[in-house]
Amino acid sequence: MLFDQLGLSAELLRAIDDKGYRQATPIQQQAIPLVLEGKDILAGAQTGTGKTAGFTLPLLQRLQNSRPTGRGVRVLVLTPTRELAAQVGESVRDYGRYLPFKVAEIFGGVSINTQISKLRKGVDIVVATPGRLLDHVQQRTIDLSGVDTLVLDEADRMLDMGFIRDIRKILNLLPKKRQNLLFSATFSKEIRRLAADLLNAPTEVQVAARNQPVELVTQIVHPVDRSRKRELLSHRIGAENWQQVLVFTRTKHGANRLATQLTTDGLNAAAIHGNKSQAARTRALADFKAGKVRVLVATDIAARGLDINRLPHVVNYELPNVPEDYVHRIGRTARAGQEGHAVSLVCVDEKQLLRNIERLLKNNINVEVIPGYEPDPRIKAEPIENGRGSRPSGHRPGGGNGAGNGRPKVRGSQRHRSSGGRRRAAV
Repeated sequence: MLFDQLGLSAELLRAIDDKGYRQATPIQQQAIPLVLEGKDILAGAQTGTGKTAGFTLPLLQRLQNSRPTGRGVRVLVLTPTRELAAQVGESVRDYGRYLPFKVAEIFGGVSINTQISKLRKGVDIVVATPGRLLDHVQQRTIDLSGVDTLVLDEADRMLDMGFIRDIRKILNLLPKKRQNLLFSATFSKEIRRLAADLLNAPTEVQVAARNQPVELVTQIVHPVDRSRKRELLSHRIGAENWQQVLVFTRTKHGANRLATQLTTDGLNAAAIHGNKSQAARTRALADFKAGKVRVLVATDIAARGLDINRLPHVVNYELPNVPEDYVHRIGRTARAGQEGHAVSLVCVDEKQLLRNIERLLKNNINVEVIPGYEPDPRIKAEPIENGRGSRPSGHRPGGGNGAGNGRPKVRGSQRHRSSGGRRRAAV
């Protein structure tokens, strides 16, 4: 189906044409008419399926049709990470370039004063991470009383990162009568419970099998000893002449160490994770997109928020603790109908993690042993260092400092030690 068959305005179609798009993706075909009708939706869509345009386009048209004057914030989009907030904000500007509406991205890691200044000038759409949005609420620098539509983007990731309390606080600040859109790449009992509380007679949209990667991703596992992973990774990048590679590790320290080692190997590499400043993260991503950085090493903070056109290669240097994160990671490639290549370097420690992933996928991933890198059968499995996804009792995933994407995940008496009786938002 073409975009001009979906009932969108001439201004939006012109902006779509500027980006070179004509054919709507399945999620866009299903979601856009429903959003235009004002219905609540529960949408299951993998990353790279065009879901952002699936809600930004019709919401811009609804604003255009209502022609609000002096109403303040009309649309609120909540995202789990800074990168995703920036991506959604960029999409709103791209598609709304011929419309008068203003958007503001609200997240931590940058000056709150700049955001306050923009909000005071008046905005129609706010794209925010929960922690920083609540900081603005506390400082009374944002008014949410006029919100007509709420979008929860990557809702499963927000719940997984422990944002449910912040989300419920925000819901209590919004008008009871509003349109609600919930997008999630994976579904769980928690997502269903949130949807039941949030959505009003929703229409469910499912464009792919749940928890499944897009079909255009070629997946392969290379068994290798843990001590030789870096060597094999450098070998594959060089031997196959990979020019743009996104590599995932479980920990921030591991990302830093691997980026340094790859640079020593002669591969221009950079790391991106929650301990990096927002400026450093933005610069590393921009250099990667521009080809100045050949290898970008990331933690799972980047699994949802990176939108890189034609990214050919994703490597799981370490398998994630949570099987669903594997789907999100490899969803960074094969976006917008492009083909992609996902490689996992798996040592003896990770055999159970691989089995869990294959159980989720309901399929075995092809295995290829690289000559010269055959695993030593004498090596015994060792416990895996905790990264995001470990779930000891009483501890939310994304613990510690919250991977830089929400509030610091502190416990008990530590929770209110910051000024003003609230935790400071890290995002």
